[in-house]
Amino acid sequence: MKIREILAQGRPTLSFEVFPPKTAETYESVEKAALAIARLKPSFMSVTYGAGGGTSKYTVDIASNIQNQYGVTPLAHLTCVSSTREEVHKVLAELRERGIENVLALRGDIPEGGPKAHDYQYASELIREIHATSDFCIGAACYPEGHVESLNKTEDIRHLKEKVEAGCDFVTTQMFFDNNILYNYLYRIREQGITVPVIAGIMPVTNAKQISRICQLSGTYLPARFKALVDRFGDNPAAMKQAGIAYATEQIIDLIANGVNGIHVYSMNKPDVAESIQSNLSVILGKE
Repeated sequence: MKIREILAQGRPTLSFEVFPPKTAETYESVEKAALAIARLKPSFMSVTYGAGGGTSKYTVDIASNIQNQYGVTPLAHLTCVSSTREEVHKVLAELRERGIENVLALRGDIPEGGPKAHDYQYASELIREIHATSDFCIGAACYPEGHVESLNKTEDIRHLKEKVEAGCDFVTTQMFFDNNILYNYLYRIREQGITVPVIAGIMPVTNAKQISRICQLSGTYLPARFKALVDRFGDNPAAMKQAGIAYATEQIIDLIANGVNGIHVYSMNKPDVAESIQSNLSVILGKE
């Protein structure tokens, strides 16, 4: 099923993200976690794509297994900055052969010191090409706090509009911890004529060590109440996990109450975290 059709139903949706293994040795454990999350029957599941396409085979395999074994709609990530046009179309052909209908089209991180292909420079170029050559439902990323490489938020929204005009059907946000940031962002992009569905990306922080990495990679704003939570429970792993799940649940409830129906949880291959989030929202999602 195409994700644009799921979103068009107008009901709250809950989806989860998983990432494939980096090596064949860890494939079994990662697949086990992904399938455990699939058993929860989320609205869909996204499967990430390694830098330079290094895990493309695993991405396709796990996305296919999610769909075939549990009937869960998969969203396969596809990055382009380190790939040739030939490599991109090979992956698209594999997805098509497996019956996967949804692609999250991303530029991807520019590798440090690694080879950078020159067929694509921006995600909008990949989106335009997929849209012109196939019938995939195409998702894209967006950044409520602005992409770290953008000069300012206005420029970042201009780049988002380029993605939408290139043919993306929906966008998923980078994680954020203050819902007001998203509400302000939604107002600004709607003013610019961007009307595609926006899925809110939520990260349940269950380990205090995640925080420094999150801030380092994305410059995400941490509200005082979230910092207090980490300060109080960060040294107690079990308490931090419970508090992190509770904070994410509260964010999601507030989002749905304010009309943001699409929720995507960065579950970090943790079935217990995914299950706790879904259980906390069971009646709201109609899964009781």
